[in-house]
Amino acid sequence: MNIRLKSNIAVSDNGFVFDSSTGDSYSVNPIGVEIIQLMKENKSSEEIIQSLEERYEVDAQTIDRDLYEFVQVLLSQQLAEKL
Repeated sequence: MNIRLKSNIAVSDNGFVFDSSTGDSYSVNPIGVEIIQLMKENKSSEEIIQSLEERYEVDAQTIDRDLYEFVQVLLSQQLAEKL
């Protein structure tokens, strides 16, 4: 999965996501914030999965599925783009 957040997306530590190009705002849970921060660090999907697997007691397959679904939401809201 080669995607990146769009450059106009701002994210606060408490889960507030703001798209400065549209004025739209969203909120995400703490794990969503963590995923977005890892994406902003240009981490690959594999690196994100590994980081979450080390931090939480969840298997890689579950994380992979949930990450895919989260990324699909980001893409549908035009907060991220495919490379």
